[in-house]
Amino acid sequence: MDKVIQNIFDPNTKATAKRKITLTIELTPDDERHTIGVSVTAKSTLAATNPVATALYVTSDGNGELVVAEMVPQVPGQMNMDGTQQEAPKLLKLVQHG
Repeated sequence: MDKVIQNIFDPNTKATAKRKITLTIELTPDDERHTIGVSVTAKSTLAATNPVATALYVTSDGNGELVVAEMVPQVPGQMNMDGTQQEAPKLLKLVQHG
C-alpha cells in the first residue's frame, strides 16, 4: 500500500492513472487437516512515470568537431527575472566513424 500511495503523490506520474494491489492467499493444510498454513503475497501495479522531453541542438565546437547541446530556455549567462543566470548546457562530442 505504501508504494501505491507514494506513486499517487509522485508528480512524475499521471494523477488519475489507476493503481492496483493484488493479494494472493495460499492455504496449505497438513496431513491431518488440523493445521492450515496461510501465506499472503501482495503485488502492486503502479502508474508509469511521465516521459521527460527535451530538445538537442547539433553544432560545431569551433574546431570543426560536431557537438550536441541541450536547448536551454535562454542564452547561457543571461540574467533571469529572478536574478539567477542561465547555466551553459553540457556538450556531447560526436565521434564520426568512417
